[in-house]
Amino acid sequence: MLEIQNLTKFYGKIAVLQDLFLNIKQGEIYGLLGANGAGKTTTINIICGLLDYDRGSVTINGENLSQKSKYLLGVAPQENLLYPQLSCAENLAFFGKIYGLKGTKLKSAINHSLQSVSLLDRKNSSIETLSGGMQRRVNIAVALVHTPKLLILDEPTTGLDIEARYEIWQLILSLKEQGMTILLTTHLLDEAQKLCDRIGIIKQGKIVAEGTLEKLRELIPAQEIILVQTENEEKAIEKGKEKGFEHRYYGGDLAFLLPEALPLDTLIHYFDETELTSISRQTVNLDHIYLEVTQNNN
Repeated sequence: MLEIQNLTKFYGKIAVLQDLFLNIKQGEIYGLLGANGAGKTTTINIICGLLDYDRGSVTINGENLSQKSKYLLGVAPQENLLYPQLSCAENLAFFGKIYGLKGTKLKSAINHSLQSVSLLDRKNSSIETLSGGMQRRVNIAVALVHTPKLLILDEPTTGLDIEARYEIWQLILSLKEQGMTILLTTHLLDEAQKLCDRIGIIKQGKIVAEGTLEKLRELIPAQEIILVQTENEEKAIEKGKEKGFEHRYYGGDLAFLLPEALPLDTLIHYFDETELTSISRQTVNLDHIYLEVTQNNN
């Protein structure tokens, strides 16, 4: 659905994208993760035709970037692009007309888009009367009004409370069930882990890791991770090295990468000379993978 090859973009002499490759398949949710400045926004702006690039190619559903390809793309930016005093239907009508919709086709598109985000019953409600979660859903409906082939969701749950966040998650999964192809950017790693079929991690303008969650887990040299709290971290690290455990710091917490899962009493015995306060186990998740890739991949 979306194919990017050798995409390169310079700002002056600085390369913000360096031979970027990206291939998003029909009907999948692809998560693009990376720190601020890694190249996510530049990539999206190029896909949307808002920014020129220096080298490479971008195709959407087989179409090179052009005025025509813009109709294949729907974009829901992080900030809602809505007129607060207008109703949901009026907002969708405004944007639908930009895409050339009119008459019965426009009315049908408005109803279908609002139905897709479960807000058809609020069709005539003004945006300013809706909750934050509902407004975000209308923002996504705007991106769907012209029936795009590819939907870009940029930080779709930023600023939402947990209940509204879960509602957006369910909406995204329902759009996938309807056959929509989705490119999702997020700083919430649990969100990417929950929603995405495949994940790409971008660093310094390149995809440095990509795959399903199971595939990405292979990048961590561990079957299990233990978090250790102790009064003597140096001693704990020394003990870990004796057993062949690599150590990391996750959020300031001392962690050890275990090549195999071990009984808890065995682990406690290993660290019994370190004034151990607590020990807990974790499965390898996207947080660990992301930190491993971004902190240790040059």
